[in-house]
Amino acid sequence: MASKMHLPDDRYFGPDPRQKEVAQRLYAQVANLPLICPHGHVDPRMFADPDYSFGSPADLLIIPDHYVFRMLYSQGVPMEALGIPRKDGGTVEKDHRKVWQTFADHFRLFRATPTGMWLTHELFSVFGVEEKLCGESAQRIYDQIAAKLATPEFRPRALFERFNIEFMSTTDAATDPLPHHQAIRKSGWKGRVVPCFRPDAVVNLDAADWRKSIQALSAVSGIEVKSYKTYLAALENRRAFFKGMGATATDHAATTAYTGELSVRQAETIFRRALAGKATAEDATLFTGHMLMEMARMSIEDGLVMQLHVGSFRNHNPLLYERFGADMGADIPTAGEFTRNLRPLLGKYGNETRLTLILFNLDESTYSRELAPLAGHYPALRLGPPWWFFDSLNGMERFRELVIETAGLANTVGFNDDTRAYPSIPARHDLSRRVDANWIAGLVVRGIVDVEDAEEMIQDTAYRLAKQAYKV
Repeated sequence: MASKMHLPDDRYFGPDPRQKEVAQRLYAQVANLPLICPHGHVDPRMFADPDYSFGSPADLLIIPDHYVFRMLYSQGVPMEALGIPRKDGGTVEKDHRKVWQTFADHFRLFRATPTGMWLTHELFSVFGVEEKLCGESAQRIYDQIAAKLATPEFRPRALFERFNIEFMSTTDAATDPLPHHQAIRKSGWKGRVVPCFRPDAVVNLDAADWRKSIQALSAVSGIEVKSYKTYLAALENRRAFFKGMGATATDHAATTAYTGELSVRQAETIFRRALAGKATAEDATLFTGHMLMEMARMSIEDGLVMQLHVGSFRNHNPLLYERFGADMGADIPTAGEFTRNLRPLLGKYGNETRLTLILFNLDESTYSRELAPLAGHYPALRLGPPWWFFDSLNGMERFRELVIETAGLANTVGFNDDTRAYPSIPARHDLSRRVDANWIAGLVVRGIVDVEDAEEMIQDTAYRLAKQAYKV
């Protein structure tokens, strides 16, 4: 038999006994607060169908999760052995017990990683697994999880209520007619799951199949997009539709934070070049930078919160992209610059209190040098939590140390889980709440804040900041 899983009550708190005592008291005050999930990638179809099934344990925990398979791939485990579908329809492992066995045989690779922390918590708290996952225990644990997944208590809606989720936003293409969100509404289910407007496919001229996406935009908006003017009208149409479906935010991804305003004539010229399939790389950069400013303008007008995620070199591994497609764990952070890149947008809209622009980035060196001073000055700007590679115990600690003394806590937006791995959501929030409790406790024992202030701060980080920032 495998040894028992180790999940101590005081996990993630520092070793100093005074700090740990305060951290435990602070954590206890927020441990059971409702979860606000204002940015993530959970598939809304699972809530549209009350009988939705997650499938096998491998379907749920391995095959869709790039956090999991990128680690195994780095150690030489073929993606095919993990059941990851190939673009060419080539042979991959179809026996999910074998996929799970391969995963369990390598579970040691996740020691001291955020994925390991999340999965351990998830297995123990969600599925009731008490054995450590390893090669020897793999099939017993597979059976235990599979049996749970077959019960009504493990349908997505039931788990939503069990997880105490108050609000969840998915991420949806601008051209999505949102049938699943419409079905959720019509069903009468009380869970609050709303869409988020993601226009990258129609904004970034270098996006794959951009012209096809423009055709889809025309069809779904009912506005024939044949000029820059009609393009803007179609985007505004879609934003209004999303807002009518409950959306509170938009989301934008760009390689850099470059912003810059084009004249209407310049924007029209570039747009028509793109429609003709003749846009250049420079066109794409200029147009994306311009459209970020347009999206800020639209957010002031319609009240949707604007999120900007910057700094990922997407699909870095050409072999993997060719064989398996996009989003296969080969995205790598790049260096960022914000002070100059954001000045055009902030110079025009940064003093506008009707705009909330939430920044996420993958270059930690910019936190104290650029982002904290910017957010500590411009009323429109807020800093999103550590993102992607830095959504971790150490990443969260570094973020607090580098940002708060200059930006202040109120210019951050709490936590969001940013996940496709639905059952991991409670584990991710729990980790964040524990890290923040430990950080705030450190301020208490050093006399920087008193206990009364600390209790206010932990409520903010765990719950209130996210509700306020995302207008939930």
